[in-house]
Amino acid sequence: MNLPSPIQKLESELLSEKQIELWIKRDDLIHPAISGNKWRKLKWNIEKAKDNKKSTVLTFGGAFSNHIAATAFACKQAGLKSIGVIRGEKVEPLNATLVKAQKDGMQLHFVSRAAYVLKKDDDFILGLRNQFGNFHLVPEGGANYYGVMGCMEIAKELDVQPDFFATSAGTGTTATGLLLSATQHQKVMVFSGLKGGEFLKDDIKHLINYTTYNSEDTDDILQHLNLITDYHFGGFAKITPELVEFANAFYRQFQIPLDLIYTSKLFYGLFDLIRKNQFKPHSKIVALHTGGLQGNKGFSAQMKKLGVKLDY
Repeated sequence: MNLPSPIQKLESELLSEKQIELWIKRDDLIHPAISGNKWRKLKWNIEKAKDNKKSTVLTFGGAFSNHIAATAFACKQAGLKSIGVIRGEKVEPLNATLVKAQKDGMQLHFVSRAAYVLKKDDDFILGLRNQFGNFHLVPEGGANYYGVMGCMEIAKELDVQPDFFATSAGTGTTATGLLLSATQHQKVMVFSGLKGGEFLKDDIKHLINYTTYNSEDTDDILQHLNLITDYHFGGFAKITPELVEFANAFYRQFQIPLDLIYTSKLFYGLFDLIRKNQFKPHSKIVALHTGGLQGNKGFSAQMKKLGVKLDY
């Protein structure tokens, strides 16, 4: 386990011209199989399962979910069983993500998309408990109190004190951890990887309420949030030739691979805002690399259709 994860300063003509200091927190280097915020969101969930003498962890995700892959490996490493409730009907042959999850001991349980929508419903969860026993439940993407607590540790590892944190978002768990760690002068920029990501503000507010006790505290914390929804490139798991070329150019310049679901959109948006003078000179930004590189394998068919490919 590579902790604390390294922090690396990026140097470029654009950053020099705009007088911006940009640092990247390399959570992708924490662990080869449980990388990035996946490790942070699972850390305390795994500990809680063990403390409560639960032998099984059940969680949710799509067919290419980084969270599913990470949970399978983390449970295997911790000596726990794992069950993944997968959105959509089973498609043979299984993709690389699900094959790896199975090899790491995860039992896959496929449900229809209509049923998957009920993943937070008490009766639906009760049905899963009747079927699989008394498991420790980890919501999709690790979006619970324990996931937030793990993500709060990111800021504690920094020597650099930025004016802005920047992170990509799917469930808002990492963003919530950063918001709860932010000092009075710091802002947290949250780049949605999903189309229509405005819902993330409500999800983040809900997660904040796990750790605060009145609306004034929550509203004060939310003052630090800057939710950015303009860089989704068509929605979750959607890509364009422009996005792939950006990821390739980023790799050529900095020798850092990005994933196409989240971090490539984050850095595309961040550099675009820097180019458009959205930051004052001498601003310091720490952007989080949330890992998830295994998810790039799921884009091979899309990239072939688009006539593009990743260089890494």
